[in-house]
Amino acid sequence: MRFAAIADVHGNYRALEAVIADIRAQGIDAIVNLGDMVSGPLDARRTMDMLKALDAVHVLGNHDRYLIDRPHEKMGLWERRVYTELDTGDLDWLRAVPATQVFRDSVFLCHATPVSDEVYWLETALPDGNVAMAPLEAIEKAAEGIAQSLIMCAHTHIARAVKLRDGRMVVNPGSVGLPGYRAKHPPHVVEAGTPDARYAILELRDASWRVTFRHIPYDHDAMAELARQNGQPELASVLATGWIR
Repeated sequence: MRFAAIADVHGNYRALEAVIADIRAQGIDAIVNLGDMVSGPLDARRTMDMLKALDAVHVLGNHDRYLIDRPHEKMGLWERRVYTELDTGDLDWLRAVPATQVFRDSVFLCHATPVSDEVYWLETALPDGNVAMAPLEAIEKAAEGIAQSLIMCAHTHIARAVKLRDGRMVVNPGSVGLPGYRAKHPPHVVEAGTPDARYAILELRDASWRVTFRHIPYDHDAMAELARQNGQPELASVLATGWIR
């Protein structure tokens, strides 16, 4: 089995275009999408059209859920803006996307953890505002009850693979469209350090999973300028450089 995993596109259609082109160049047809598809100060309309047309297995991210589980006036800034770009068909499509799925009987898919779309799994936010790998015991605790040998998650935008002591693997492919962000609860910053689009290739060979993380250059300056035009200078910085400044 061989497939590609994408996540956290956040409305960055240019990054998504580049990643899909690279996936095809690798000869891969199977794609899983781990959510957080269109929210952000970029282009929800083009991104939604691309994802709906993509032959992929999708799960819902927390920012996707925010678009369909609350009234417009109670949405966050990103969702209030994006909501006006989507139509009823887009929202109905999101409503049909499950929070978790099992892909080809062997791979468990979720956005953040199996029971929450908002909780960090492989990382933990520290009091000093930095982010570190979570303790192995905590990672394994969140994986209890999952029978699949490979578990895919996203949410933190940090590409990482963790091998559990029972042989299972948990993998975050990184973010296609947003290489960093500032979070409030607790206050911390995630920075990838480059503006490249990210995804992962997973391959089952000789009963073992092999992971390849891909960093794909694209016209990130154009998306940084779009974020700047939409009143998000900090996100423009991270889109341009991979760093929040």
